[in-house]
Amino acid sequence: MPLTRDLSDSIVVITGASSGIGAATGYALARRGVAVVLAARTVPALEQVAERCRELGGRALVVPTDVTDAAAVDRLAARAVAELGRIDAWVNNAAVGAVGLFEEIPVDEFRRVVEVNLLGVAHGTRAALPRLLAAGGGVLVNNASVLAEVAMPYQSAYNATKHGVRGFADTVRQELRVSGRSQVSICTVLPASVDTPFFRHAANHSGHELAPPPPVYPPELVAETIVRLLRRPRREAYAGGAARLLALQWRLAPALTERALGWYAHRAQFLAAPRRDGSGSLFRADAQARREGGWHGRRRRLVRVGAAVGLAAGAVAGTVTRVNARSRHARPGA
Repeated sequence: MPLTRDLSDSIVVITGASSGIGAATGYALARRGVAVVLAARTVPALEQVAERCRELGGRALVVPTDVTDAAAVDRLAARAVAELGRIDAWVNNAAVGAVGLFEEIPVDEFRRVVEVNLLGVAHGTRAALPRLLAAGGGVLVNNASVLAEVAMPYQSAYNATKHGVRGFADTVRQELRVSGRSQVSICTVLPASVDTPFFRHAANHSGHELAPPPPVYPPELVAETIVRLLRRPRREAYAGGAARLLALQWRLAPALTERALGWYAHRAQFLAAPRRDGSGSLFRADAQARREGGWHGRRRRLVRVGAAVGLAAGAVAGTVTRVNARSRHARPGA
């Protein structure tokens, strides 16, 4: 079910709104006159994003929130209703990462990624559902990743949480339908690599500076995908052609695509510059209200490499499919 009122008359809560996709989504909605409730840990960055939202024509309410705290997330929802009257849509966007070999990522960092990326979505959903139902219905969008469907080395915690987000969303959607509450739509966004500060803020135990594997898309692409879901809800939506292509390849030839993507990501997500191990922004708030991570040049230079790898994996998957089909037809009695 779509929003019960025009988008321009809606109130939308966005977590992880102090930078990256969250900030871009706030701006995209503000341009359409939406009232946005901005939640994240870094207050100065939230205030900057809110000011820009107001300049773009929207209303903005800042509510500092750590999504790992269920009570704080419920207070976020309560304040949105108290000050703006209701909640029409909720975007679970907050996410963090820890990059490195699984056995080299400290337990407390792995746990923190799970708490933010998966439990944060659960807390947001728990707080949002009763308020959306009280408003007569609405839309809840979970920003997952194409890594909710495929996998990439050195991202064990992130991969696990994003797979979890996808399964969680599917389950809640089923429960709403069978319990007669289908006036709330649950949607999942699966972006490809996005040009945000995420890789600069991630915990890093790889020994090298990090970078998003190309092709890299602007955060505005994901923001516009979220806006479309608010207007016309769907179960899932990919953001970036590479995400759709990777998902298709994974379904057609999972073992081969896993190897190809592993080989590619092993080479594409690390820069030559060394970097000391560190926990990044996992336990400290340091967002700077930046939508982009500064990967423009990388986006231009390496997009052909990413496309080439994708096409190669696709060709392999297509060949395997054809060979399997011929084998079935060649069997006696087929």
